[in-house]
Amino acid sequence: MVLVHGYLAGGFAGKDKCITSPDNVERLQTRAAGKSFEQMLAGAGASIASMASFEIYNAMQTVVLRAANTSSSSFVSYRIYKQVSCYTPAGDVALWFMSQPLLMNKSTFDGLNAEQQAALLTAAEKAEAHYLAEAKKQDAASAEVFAKAGVELATMSAEDFEAWRALAMDTSYKKFVEEVDDGQALLDLALAVE
Repeated sequence: MVLVHGYLAGGFAGKDKCITSPDNVERLQTRAAGKSFEQMLAGAGASIASMASFEIYNAMQTVVLRAANTSSSSFVSYRIYKQVSCYTPAGDVALWFMSQPLLMNKSTFDGLNAEQQAALLTAAEKAEAHYLAEAKKQDAASAEVFAKAGVELATMSAEDFEAWRALAMDTSYKKFVEEVDDGQALLDLALAVE
């Protein structure tokens, strides 16, 4: 069972230009964070280079990559700010999230008495709030690190986000619905989250 829902946000970095909307990645060699993002970026005309986050720095240094998408903390820990001219951090509008939940064996939870279960759920609620606050601090801290390094900061607008979502409907969302049992129902649930 999911005891604590945790999410890390991410953004884009561009070697030569800012990435905020789908038209910004056309004809760019781009690293995406995951299969669904690769499908969406390819739909926008990007060439996809699959690699781990720790490989982004060298790929940008050797100009194998022109743009990348990963978590805020990875952008900082891998010093991507040394290789790019523009960073679009997660902010009020963010496109990319990575789920990092805290899981617990359901039968173990069910084996606890009511008082223990209640205590664990109360602690989990506090942990979830703390996780969210700390994740937002990471997003803000990443923007500060890039700004201090002289990298231009870009902001994704609500209109940019809607353009990405429209593209996803025709690319990664469509593939998800085709490939996953009850995919449409699951997608509808995901899109219902505010």
